[in-house]
Amino acid sequence: MHRILYISTVRRTLSDAELEDILVASRRNNRLADVTGLLVVGNRRFLQVLEGPEDAVNSTFSRISKDQRHYAVVQLNNKAIAARSFARWEMGFQRGGDVNEGSTLEEQVASLLEPVTDANLKAYFSGFAKSQSQPA
Repeated sequence: MHRILYISTVRRTLSDAELEDILVASRRNNRLADVTGLLVVGNRRFLQVLEGPEDAVNSTFSRISKDQRHYAVVQLNNKAIAARSFARWEMGFQRGGDVNEGSTLEEQVASLLEPVTDANLKAYFSGFAKSQSQPA
């Protein structure tokens, strides 16, 4: 198994319909490639982790990197892993602003990360959620 974690910036704010289209396509493609992961969107930033067979993860990341809707794609982590942290999701998703009454992006991301045992992975997502919750 392999994992790539990256961050990027979207060129413009994406509508709910555009994000839904991305999720539908990602989940379909990831299911076919045996890739799982999590995408958290905050303001105009994406933080995403991809996990699965190394060739499939690299191919998926390569395709994502070429998507013109975002730029400044930076790999934060690229490594072999013993087991997936997001095995149950073709692509888990959380968007800043999609908060339940009384629940912040930080709280929702923390809830998604409860079963994750990799402290570094948790720190990346928790830090991202916290930074995206700050006023611009």
